[in-house]
Amino acid sequence: MQPLPAGAVAFGLMGDTPYGVAEVGRLDRLIDDMNAVPLAFVAHVGDITGGRGPCTDEWFAARKAQFAHLRHPLVLLPGDNDWTDCHRTGFDPLERLEHWRKLFCNPAAPFPLERQEGAYCEHVRWEAGGYLFVALNVQGSNNNLGRTPAMDAEHAQRMRAVLAWIDDSERAFAGRKLRGMVLLMQADPFVTRSRGPNGFSEILKKLKALGAAYPGQIVLVNGDTHTYRNDEPIPGVHRIEPWGSPFVSWLRGSIVGGRLDAEPAEGR
Repeated sequence: MQPLPAGAVAFGLMGDTPYGVAEVGRLDRLIDDMNAVPLAFVAHVGDITGGRGPCTDEWFAARKAQFAHLRHPLVLLPGDNDWTDCHRTGFDPLERLEHWRKLFCNPAAPFPLERQEGAYCEHVRWEAGGYLFVALNVQGSNNNLGRTPAMDAEHAQRMRAVLAWIDDSERAFAGRKLRGMVLLMQADPFVTRSRGPNGFSEILKKLKALGAAYPGQIVLVNGDTHTYRNDEPIPGVHRIEPWGSPFVSWLRGSIVGGRLDAEPAEGR
């Protein structure tokens, strides 16, 4: 990585790891790599286990202990493997999400976080380098829509909270006259389905509206498809996706001269 100019803000982006025991040691080395460079924060966009788990209390407690070795402030988002997909190994997805919240919704954050009122403690936001970063619980696996009536009801309730949090954050972004707004989520909302309802229709509509209203000022950071992307899938919206399993790596995000971008960093 090239050194950043004076006054730049650097941060880390990662996601979709570790997916099993084989990646745990590699994540330890990756944390060492990130600890060796100055970063304002690290954001993990979710999935700290594989698509078939482990979803156990012990696995998630071990990941919390592992991430505690990171010397930078960490914002961790829930991923579909962390709760919605845990039904594959006999767990109740809603119970797993509540357990995730008990472990990772830390009210004593190491840097200032604004949190949405109500049940969705994972909906947080913070400022860095003139940008407003907004964490959202939007999931892969079609955003938990189309599997059971109970999960469809969960999807509808959660998306009301997601859209309300985006609207509130848009007002904050505009009112504070910030340079841009970054939305972070686990899901890649551009994944298409051959049949059934599209769990991302509402978020795609919102992204299109934001891109039209604030062209060049909206950034989407997503995971889920495990492929590094740095593109513009919607006019006015800059999308960044970090690598994921089997690649245990991270992106160095930067804000230089008011422009936000990201590039692959070292990983193993």
